Amino acid sequence: MEKKKTNKKFLIILIVLVLAGATYGTYKYMHSLAHETTDDAQVEKNMSPIIPRVSGYISKVYVKDNDFVKKGDTLFVIDDKDYQVRVEEAEAALAAAEGGYEVAKADIGSASAGVSVSEANIQSTKGNIEAAKVRLWRATNDYERYKNLYDNRSITKQQFEQAEAAKREAEAQLNVLKQAEAAGRSQRSISVSRSAVSSKQTEVAKANIDKAKAALEAAKLNLSYTIVTAPVNGQISTVDIQPGQLVQPGQSVFYIINNEQAWVVANFKETQLNKMREGQKVSIMADAYPDTEFEGIITSFSPATGSRFSLLPPDNATGNFVKTVQRLPVRINLTESNDKEKVKLLRPGMNVEVDVHLK
Repeated sequence: MEKKKTNKKFLIILIVLVLAGATYGTYKYMHSLAHETTDDAQVEKNMSPIIPRVSGYISKVYVKDNDFVKKGDTLFVIDDKDYQVRVEEAEAALAAAEGGYEVAKADIGSASAGVSVSEANIQSTKGNIEAAKVRLWRATNDYERYKNLYDNRSITKQQFEQAEAAKREAEAQLNVLKQAEAAGRSQRSISVSRSAVSSKQTEVAKANIDKAKAALEAAKLNLSYTIVTAPVNGQISTVDIQPGQLVQPGQSVFYIINNEQAWVVANFKETQLNKMREGQKVSIMADAYPDTEFEGIITSFSPATGSRFSLLPPDNATGNFVKTVQRLPVRINLTESNDKEKVKLLRPGMNVEVDVHLK
Protein backbone atom coordinates (compact mmCIF):
# COMPACT_ATOMS: atom_id res chain seq x y z
CA MET A 1 0.00 0.00 0.00
CA GLU A 2 1.38 3.45 -1.04
CA LYS A 3 2.00 6.16 1.60
CA LYS A 4 0.23 9.49 1.23
CA LYS A 5 2.44 12.21 -0.16
CA THR A 6 3.23 14.97 2.30
CA ASN A 7 1.89 18.42 1.26
CA LYS A 8 5.09 20.44 0.99
CA LYS A 9 3.24 23.75 0.66
CA PHE A 10 1.39 23.21 3.93
CA LEU A 11 4.61 22.27 5.64
CA ILE A 12 6.37 25.39 4.38
CA ILE A 13 3.49 27.63 5.48
CA LEU A 14 3.43 25.98 8.90
CA ILE A 15 7.17 26.47 9.34
CA VAL A 16 6.90 30.12 8.27
CA LEU A 17 4.06 30.72 10.72
CA VAL A 18 5.97 29.07 13.55
CA LEU A 19 9.09 31.11 12.78
CA ALA A 20 7.07 34.32 12.49
CA GLY A 21 5.31 33.61 15.79
CA ALA A 22 8.57 32.80 17.49
CA THR A 23 10.22 35.93 16.07
CA TYR A 24 7.31 38.14 17.15
CA GLY A 25 7.19 36.54 20.58
CA THR A 26 10.95 36.98 21.01
CA TYR A 27 10.68 40.61 19.91
CA LYS A 28 7.83 41.32 22.32
CA TYR A 29 9.70 39.62 25.15
CA MET A 30 12.88 41.57 24.47
CA HIS A 31 10.86 44.76 24.11
CA SER A 32 9.10 44.16 27.41
CA LEU A 33 12.46 43.95 29.18
CA ALA A 34 13.28 47.56 28.21
CA HIS A 35 9.81 49.11 27.87
CA GLU A 36 6.55 49.55 29.75
CA THR A 37 3.45 50.53 27.80
CA THR A 38 -0.15 51.43 28.50
CA ASP A 39 -3.09 52.82 26.58
CA ASP A 40 -4.79 54.07 29.76
CA ALA A 41 -3.47 57.62 29.34
CA GLN A 42 -4.96 61.02 28.53
CA VAL A 43 -3.73 64.46 27.56
CA GLU A 44 -3.98 67.21 30.20
CA LYS A 45 -3.71 71.00 29.96
CA ASN A 46 -4.24 73.88 32.36
CA MET A 47 -7.91 74.85 32.40
CA SER A 48 -8.39 78.23 34.10
CA PRO A 49 -11.97 78.75 35.35
CA ILE A 50 -13.42 82.22 34.78
CA ILE A 51 -15.04 83.24 38.06
CA PRO A 52 -16.49 86.74 38.67
CA ARG A 53 -15.50 88.41 41.94
CA VAL A 54 -18.63 90.54 42.26
CA SER A 55 -22.30 89.86 41.66
CA GLY A 56 -24.42 91.62 39.09
CA TYR A 57 -26.21 91.41 35.78
CA ILE A 58 -24.10 90.93 32.65
CA SER A 59 -24.30 93.94 30.34
CA LYS A 60 -22.13 92.71 27.47
CA VAL A 61 -20.30 89.53 26.39
CA TYR A 62 -17.26 89.93 24.13
CA VAL A 63 -16.39 86.26 23.44
CA LYS A 64 -18.09 83.21 22.00
CA ASP A 65 -17.47 79.46 21.94
CA ASN A 66 -13.91 78.34 21.05
CA ASP A 67 -12.50 81.88 20.66
CA PHE A 68 -8.78 82.42 21.15
CA VAL A 69 -7.93 85.19 23.63
CA LYS A 70 -4.83 86.83 25.04
CA LYS A 71 -4.10 87.69 28.66
CA GLY A 72 -5.90 90.92 29.58
CA ASP A 73 -8.59 90.70 26.88
CA THR A 74 -12.07 91.68 28.10
CA LEU A 75 -14.35 88.63 28.30
CA PHE A 76 -17.57 90.19 29.61
CA VAL A 77 -18.76 93.21 31.57
CA ILE A 78 -21.08 93.34 34.60
CA ASP A 79 -23.45 96.30 35.01
CA ASP A 80 -21.50 98.78 37.18
CA LYS A 81 -24.16 101.34 38.15
CA ASP A 82 -24.48 100.04 41.73
CA TYR A 83 -20.70 100.00 42.14
CA GLN A 84 -20.38 103.57 40.79
CA VAL A 85 -22.85 104.71 43.46
CA ARG A 86 -20.82 102.94 46.15
CA VAL A 87 -17.66 104.73 44.99
CA GLU A 88 -19.46 108.09 45.21
CA GLU A 89 -20.74 107.23 48.69
CA ALA A 90 -17.21 106.31 49.77
CA GLU A 91 -15.84 109.59 48.36
CA ALA A 92 -18.50 111.56 50.28
CA ALA A 93 -17.68 109.66 53.49
CA LEU A 94 -14.00 110.48 53.00
CA ALA A 95 -14.77 114.18 52.54
CA ALA A 96 -16.87 114.16 55.74
CA ALA A 97 -14.07 112.43 57.66
CA GLU A 98 -11.53 114.99 56.45
CA GLY A 99 -13.88 117.83 57.52
CA GLY A 100 -14.25 116.28 60.96
CA TYR A 101 -10.46 116.08 61.24
CA GLU A 102 -10.10 119.80 60.47
CA VAL A 103 -12.72 120.66 63.11
CA ALA A 104 -10.91 118.49 65.66
CA LYS A 105 -7.61 120.22 64.86
CA ALA A 106 -9.26 123.64 65.37
CA ASP A 107 -10.65 122.48 68.74
CA ILE A 108 -7.27 121.28 69.94
CA GLY A 109 -5.73 124.62 68.86
CA SER A 110 -8.35 126.53 70.80
CA ALA A 111 -7.84 124.30 73.84
CA SER A 112 -4.07 124.78 73.69
CA ALA A 113 -4.55 128.56 73.50
CA GLY A 114 -6.85 128.35 76.54
CA VAL A 115 -4.15 126.51 78.49
CA SER A 116 -1.60 129.20 77.58
CA VAL A 117 -3.93 132.03 78.63
CA SER A 118 -4.77 130.28 81.90
CA GLU A 119 -1.09 129.74 82.64
CA ALA A 120 -0.34 133.43 81.97
CA ASN A 121 -3.20 134.52 84.25
CA ILE A 122 -1.94 132.26 87.03
CA GLN A 123 1.57 133.70 86.79
CA SER A 124 0.20 137.26 86.83
CA THR A 125 -1.98 136.47 89.85
CA LYS A 126 1.01 134.98 91.67
CA GLY A 127 2.85 138.29 91.25
CA ASN A 128 -0.13 140.24 92.53
CA ILE A 129 -0.38 137.91 95.54
CA GLU A 130 3.25 138.57 96.43
CA ALA A 131 2.64 142.32 96.18
CA ALA A 132 -0.51 141.99 98.29
CA LYS A 133 1.45 140.06 100.93
CA VAL A 134 3.94 142.92 101.10
CA ARG A 135 1.13 145.48 101.47
CA LEU A 136 -0.49 143.33 104.16
CA TRP A 137 2.81 143.06 106.00
CA ARG A 138 3.24 146.79 105.91
CA ALA A 139 -0.39 147.45 106.95
CA THR A 140 -0.06 144.94 109.82
CA ASN A 141 3.06 146.63 111.09
CA ASP A 142 1.38 150.04 110.84
CA TYR A 143 -1.64 148.66 112.70
CA GLU A 144 0.51 147.27 115.54
CA ARG A 145 2.42 150.51 115.85
CA TYR A 146 -0.71 152.69 115.76
CA LYS A 147 -2.37 150.38 118.29
CA ASN A 148 0.44 150.91 120.76
CA LEU A 149 0.32 154.66 120.19
CA TYR A 150 -3.45 154.67 120.58
CA ASP A 151 -3.17 152.75 123.86
CA ASN A 152 -0.71 155.38 125.05
CA ARG A 153 -3.09 158.10 123.94
CA SER A 154 -0.44 159.44 121.61
CA ILE A 155 -2.74 159.43 118.50
CA THR A 156 -6.38 159.95 117.88
CA LYS A 157 -8.92 157.20 117.41
CA GLN A 158 -9.43 158.25 113.83
CA GLN A 159 -5.77 157.62 113.02
CA PHE A 160 -5.97 154.19 114.68
CA GLU A 161 -9.12 153.29 112.74
CA GLN A 162 -7.43 154.30 109.47
CA ALA A 163 -4.55 151.91 110.22
CA GLU A 164 -6.98 149.16 111.14
CA ALA A 165 -8.98 149.74 107.91
CA ALA A 166 -5.81 149.63 105.84
CA LYS A 167 -4.88 146.28 107.41
CA ARG A 168 -8.34 144.79 106.74
CA GLU A 169 -8.29 146.09 103.16
CA ALA A 170 -4.89 144.45 102.57
CA GLU A 171 -6.17 141.16 104.00
CA ALA A 172 -9.30 141.27 101.82
CA GLN A 173 -7.26 142.07 98.71
CA LEU A 174 -4.93 139.14 99.46
CA ASN A 175 -7.90 136.77 99.86
CA VAL A 176 -9.38 137.98 96.57
CA LEU A 177 -6.11 137.35 94.75
CA LYS A 178 -5.79 133.85 96.25
CA GLN A 179 -9.32 133.03 95.09
CA ALA A 180 -8.43 134.36 91.64
CA GLU A 181 -5.36 132.10 91.58
CA ALA A 182 -7.47 129.07 92.55
CA ALA A 183 -9.98 129.96 89.82
CA GLY A 184 -7.13 130.28 87.32
CA ARG A 185 -5.77 126.87 88.28
CA SER A 186 -9.24 125.38 87.89
CA GLN A 187 -9.59 127.00 84.48
CA ARG A 188 -6.19 125.67 83.45
CA SER A 189 -7.23 122.13 84.50
CA ILE A 190 -10.38 122.47 82.43
CA SER A 191 -8.36 123.70 79.45
CA VAL A 192 -5.86 120.85 79.84
CA SER A 193 -8.70 118.31 80.01
CA ARG A 194 -10.30 119.90 76.97
CA SER A 195 -6.98 119.77 75.14
CA ALA A 196 -6.62 116.06 76.00
CA VAL A 197 -10.17 115.37 74.82
CA SER A 198 -9.53 117.35 71.64
CA SER A 199 -6.32 115.36 71.06
CA LYS A 200 -8.24 112.08 71.35
CA GLN A 201 -10.93 113.45 69.05
CA THR A 202 -8.22 114.33 66.54
CA GLU A 203 -6.86 110.78 66.68
CA VAL A 204 -10.37 109.38 66.16
CA ALA A 205 -10.94 111.79 63.26
CA LYS A 206 -7.67 110.70 61.63
CA ALA A 207 -8.64 107.03 62.09
CA ASN A 208 -11.98 107.82 60.43
CA ILE A 209 -10.09 109.25 57.47
CA ASP A 210 -8.02 106.06 57.15
CA LYS A 211 -11.20 103.99 57.38
CA ALA A 212 -12.93 106.10 54.73
CA LYS A 213 -9.89 105.80 52.44
CA ALA A 214 -9.90 102.00 52.81
CA ALA A 215 -13.63 101.91 52.05
CA LEU A 216 -13.04 104.05 48.96
CA GLU A 217 -10.26 101.75 47.74
CA ALA A 218 -12.49 98.71 48.29
CA ALA A 219 -15.32 100.38 46.35
CA LYS A 220 -12.98 101.23 43.47
CA LEU A 221 -11.60 97.69 43.51
CA ASN A 222 -15.09 96.19 43.30
CA LEU A 223 -15.87 98.60 40.46
CA SER A 224 -12.82 97.34 38.56
CA TYR A 225 -14.01 93.75 39.06
CA THR A 226 -17.08 94.48 36.91
CA ILE A 227 -14.77 94.14 33.87
CA VAL A 228 -13.77 90.47 33.66
CA THR A 229 -10.55 89.86 31.70
CA ALA A 230 -8.63 86.80 30.57
CA PRO A 231 -6.02 85.69 33.15
CA VAL A 232 -3.96 83.73 30.58
CA ASN A 233 -3.56 83.16 26.86
CA GLY A 234 -5.73 80.35 25.60
CA GLN A 235 -8.91 79.11 24.00
CA ILE A 236 -12.40 79.69 25.35
CA SER A 237 -14.61 76.70 26.16
CA THR A 238 -18.38 76.74 25.71
CA VAL A 239 -19.73 80.16 26.77
CA ASP A 240 -23.00 79.65 28.63
CA ILE A 241 -23.68 83.28 29.59
CA GLN A 242 -25.62 86.08 27.92
CA PRO A 243 -26.48 89.73 28.60
CA GLY A 244 -29.00 90.15 31.40
CA GLN A 245 -27.91 86.99 33.21
CA LEU A 246 -27.17 87.31 36.93
CA VAL A 247 -23.77 85.99 38.04
CA GLN A 248 -22.53 85.50 41.59
CA PRO A 249 -19.05 85.62 43.15
CA GLY A 250 -17.42 82.20 42.99
CA GLN A 251 -19.64 81.02 40.10
CA SER A 252 -17.60 79.35 37.34
CA VAL A 253 -19.06 80.55 34.03
CA PHE A 254 -16.61 78.97 31.54
CA TYR A 255 -12.96 77.96 31.08
CA ILE A 256 -9.86 79.14 29.25
CA ILE A 257 -7.63 76.28 28.11
CA ASN A 258 -3.92 77.10 27.86
CA ASN A 259 -2.81 75.46 24.61
CA GLU A 260 0.86 76.31 25.09
CA GLN A 261 1.58 73.64 27.71
CA ALA A 262 0.46 70.02 27.71
CA TRP A 263 1.31 66.88 29.62
CA VAL A 264 0.08 63.29 29.86
CA VAL A 265 -1.29 61.41 32.84
CA ALA A 266 -0.76 57.68 32.30
CA ASN A 267 -2.31 55.12 34.64
CA PHE A 268 0.12 52.21 34.92
CA LYS A 269 -0.60 48.94 36.68
CA GLU A 270 1.21 48.56 39.96
CA THR A 271 3.02 45.54 38.52
CA GLN A 272 4.61 47.80 35.86
CA LEU A 273 6.24 50.26 38.25
CA ASN A 274 9.22 48.18 39.39
CA LYS A 275 11.73 49.64 36.91
CA MET A 276 10.08 52.97 36.16
CA ARG A 277 11.93 56.07 37.39
CA GLU A 278 11.64 59.83 37.05
CA GLY A 279 13.53 61.22 34.04
CA GLN A 280 13.00 58.18 31.79
CA LYS A 281 12.21 58.92 28.15
CA VAL A 282 8.67 58.26 26.92
CA SER A 283 7.27 57.87 23.40
CA ILE A 284 3.68 59.07 23.03
CA MET A 285 1.20 58.31 20.24
CA ALA A 286 -2.12 60.18 20.17
CA ASP A 287 -5.11 58.31 18.79
CA ALA A 288 -6.20 61.48 16.96
CA TYR A 289 -2.81 61.91 15.23
CA PRO A 290 -1.41 58.40 14.63
CA ASP A 291 1.25 59.67 12.23
CA THR A 292 2.92 61.89 14.86
CA GLU A 293 5.08 60.62 17.69
CA PHE A 294 5.50 62.94 20.66
CA GLU A 295 8.41 62.82 23.05
CA GLY A 296 8.18 63.14 26.83
CA ILE A 297 9.83 62.29 30.13
CA ILE A 298 8.47 60.96 33.42
CA THR A 299 8.37 63.81 35.95
CA SER A 300 6.46 62.44 38.94
CA PHE A 301 4.43 59.59 40.39
CA SER A 302 1.14 60.02 42.21
CA PRO A 303 1.37 59.60 46.01
CA ALA A 304 -1.57 57.15 45.94
CA THR A 305 -3.44 54.93 43.53
CA GLY A 306 -6.34 56.38 41.61
CA SER A 307 -8.91 54.44 43.61
CA ARG A 308 -7.85 56.23 46.81
CA PHE A 309 -8.91 59.56 45.30
CA SER A 310 -12.34 58.31 44.25
CA LEU A 311 -15.52 59.57 45.87
CA LEU A 312 -16.01 56.19 47.62
CA PRO A 313 -12.59 54.58 48.09
CA PRO A 314 -12.70 50.78 48.50
CA ASP A 315 -12.50 49.31 51.98
CA ASN A 316 -11.13 45.78 51.74
CA ALA A 317 -11.95 45.10 55.38
CA THR A 318 -15.67 44.87 54.55
CA GLY A 319 -17.37 42.12 52.56
CA ASN A 320 -15.61 39.51 50.46
CA PHE A 321 -12.13 40.46 49.31
CA VAL A 322 -11.22 40.14 45.62
CA LYS A 323 -7.72 41.20 44.71
CA THR A 324 -7.70 43.77 41.94
CA VAL A 325 -4.61 45.16 40.26
CA GLN A 326 -4.45 48.87 41.07
CA ARG A 327 -3.30 51.65 38.76
CA LEU A 328 -1.07 54.57 39.71
CA PRO A 329 -1.21 57.90 37.84
CA VAL A 330 2.16 58.95 36.38
CA ARG A 331 2.78 62.45 35.03
CA ILE A 332 4.67 62.70 31.76
CA ASN A 333 5.76 66.13 30.51
CA LEU A 334 6.22 66.78 26.80
CA THR A 335 9.75 67.90 25.98
CA GLU A 336 10.77 71.09 24.15
CA SER A 337 11.84 69.03 21.14
CA ASN A 338 8.20 68.53 20.10
CA ASP A 339 6.63 70.66 17.38
CA LYS A 340 4.77 73.41 19.27
CA GLU A 341 2.11 73.69 16.61
CA LYS A 342 1.35 69.98 16.93
CA VAL A 343 1.31 70.25 20.72
CA LYS A 344 -1.38 72.92 20.35
CA LEU A 345 -3.49 70.39 18.44
CA LEU A 346 -3.67 68.13 21.48
CA ARG A 347 -6.79 68.66 23.58
CA PRO A 348 -7.35 67.78 27.24
CA GLY A 349 -8.94 64.35 27.58
CA MET A 350 -7.58 62.90 24.33
CA ASN A 351 -6.48 59.26 24.55
CA VAL A 352 -2.83 58.45 23.95
CA GLU A 353 -0.57 55.39 24.13
CA VAL A 354 2.68 55.75 26.03
CA ASP A 355 5.86 53.69 25.82
CA VAL A 356 8.35 54.18 28.66
CA HIS A 357 11.99 53.45 27.77
CA LEU A 358 13.35 51.74 30.86
CA LYS A 359 16.93 51.69 29.64
